[in-house]
Amino acid sequence: MARKKKELTLVAAARPQLKKKAKRDWSKAKAERFLGGLADTCNVSEALRRSGVPLTVAYRRRKMDAAFRAAWAEAIAVAYSRLELMLLERAFNGTEKVIRRRDGSEERMREYSNQLGLTLLKMHRDSATEANDEYPADDVAEIRARIVRKLQRMKKRDEEQEAGFAGLRSAAPRAGDPEIGKHGAATTHH
Repeated sequence: MARKKKELTLVAAARPQLKKKAKRDWSKAKAERFLGGLADTCNVSEALRRSGVPLTVAYRRRKMDAAFRAAWAEAIAVAYSRLELMLLERAFNGTEKVIRRRDGSEERMREYSNQLGLTLLKMHRDSATEANDEYPADDVAEIRARIVRKLQRMKKRDEEQEAGFAGLRSAAPRAGDPEIGKHGAATTHH
């Protein structure tokens, strides 16, 4: 009968050590469930509930595991982007509101949140202002001409430096050349 191989896990402590893996320890699947829940909800408590991981265990792992910490931050960024898109959609398209009348009939209408719209305007004001700052065509042509002149000066300077280096290399003694003595006379060693 084959013995079941014990799985070991690395424990981060004052002195790292290997220990027998317990059922409550993190598995790749458990980490993926937690991170997926975090990306879906942008809510750590909900992600913990979905993955069955205790709060202290998750925060300890984030503190000690750089890869997990990076994945946590990425999940929050994904969730934040999704939340922002949802709020933008809600601000532009409103939310459906059902009004029930006393006679039992219903009317559906769109409701728009002024507070949400104002908040989004404040958040994106700088980006929108930058996008509206276009340069006139004359300015663009002048800027392009200045950049081209600067690049030409840099190219000329580089060519001059390269020519200077080439002159130094050609003047440098090579193997087999007679050596120059203290007084400028060529000497040879036999």
